[in-house]
Amino acid sequence: MNEKKSSTSTDVKRRYNEKVYAKITFSAPKDLVAEFKEVCNNNGISQAQVFKDAMQKIIDSK
Repeated sequence: MNEKKSSTSTDVKRRYNEKVYAKITFSAPKDLVAEFKEVCNNNGISQAQVFKDAMQKIIDSK
């Protein structure tokens, strides 16, 4: 019998991420963003990790 999968692994990952993670959105000047992305890329640094580290530093300093 040909049964369709109820959800793909992509759907499962998306649902997990929606349950566990929250998004933060902000705007910055395009030239600043471009330079930030370039520096992160050149140094093998995850852009998300930069923000996670900064958030943790603020939390730890309270």
